[in-house]
Amino acid sequence: MRNALRLQRNVVRHLLPGTILVALFAGGALLSFVWTPYDVTVLDIAGKLQSPSFAHFYGTDQLGRDVLSMIIIGARNSLAVALSAVVVGMGIGVPLGLAAAARRGALDQTAMRLSDLIFAFPAVLMAIMFAAVWGPGAYNAILAIGIFNIPVFARVVRGAALVQWELPYVLAARVAGKGAIAISFEHILPNIANAIVAQAAIQFSTAVIAEAGLSYIGLGVQPPNPSLGRMLNEAQTLIGIAPHLAFFPGLVILLAVLGFNLLGTGLRTVSDPRAGGH
Repeated sequence: MRNALRLQRNVVRHLLPGTILVALFAGGALLSFVWTPYDVTVLDIAGKLQSPSFAHFYGTDQLGRDVLSMIIIGARNSLAVALSAVVVGMGIGVPLGLAAAARRGALDQTAMRLSDLIFAFPAVLMAIMFAAVWGPGAYNAILAIGIFNIPVFARVVRGAALVQWELPYVLAARVAGKGAIAISFEHILPNIANAIVAQAAIQFSTAVIAEAGLSYIGLGVQPPNPSLGRMLNEAQTLIGIAPHLAFFPGLVILLAVLGFNLLGTGLRTVSDPRAGGH
C-alpha cells in the first residue's frame, strides 16, 4: 500500500507535469512545419524591438522578426538536434552495453575504458574540434552530443543487463540452447527497455541544453535558421532595452529541460518504484 501511494505521488509530481511540458514543447516544434504566426525570413526594420502585444505576443527582435515565430522554429531545430543525438547515443551505446554485460572480461573492460575516455571530452569540446575540421553546423553538433551520449547509454544498459543475467529466465534460455547475442536482444533488452526509455528522456534534456550552448557560441544551428541558443546570444547586448528577447527563449529552454527531466524521472519511477524517491 505504501509503495502504491509513493508511486502515485511520484507520478503526479514527475510524470504528469513532465508529459505536459514535453508535449507543449514538441507540439510547438511540430506546429512550425505547417504554421507560424509570421514569416521569420521577412525583415521589418520599422517594427523592430517591439514589446509583447496582441500583434506580437512575444514582441519583435532587432530585425523586426516575430519572436514567437522564431522560438517555435528554434524549438523544432533544438528538438531535431536532440532527437538525432539521442538516437546516435542509443544506436551505439545500447548494443555496446549489452555486449559488455554478455561477454564481460576484456570486452567489458575495454568498453568501460572507452566510455571513460569519451567522458573526458565534453560535447562542447568535441564540437569545437569538429568545427575546426569541418566548420560549425547542426550536423557537427549532433555528432558531438551523440558521441557524448554513447557512454551514458552503454553504462546504463550494462548495469541493468548485468542484473538480468543473474535471473532464472536467462539460465532457462541458456538451457534451451540460445547464445549470448540471442539472449541479449530477445530477452534482456525487452526487460530493460523501460530504463533505456527513461534515460533517453533525461538525455533529451541534456541534448537541448548542449544544443543551446553550442548555438550560443556559434557552433550549432547556423543562420538563417532560428536557434534558441543564438537568440540568447543576440539578446545579451539588448537586454537593457528589450529584455523580452532573452526572457522568452530562456524560459522555453528552461521549461523544455525541466519537462524532459521530470518525464525521465517519472518513467523511471513507473518502471522501478524504488527509484522514485520519497
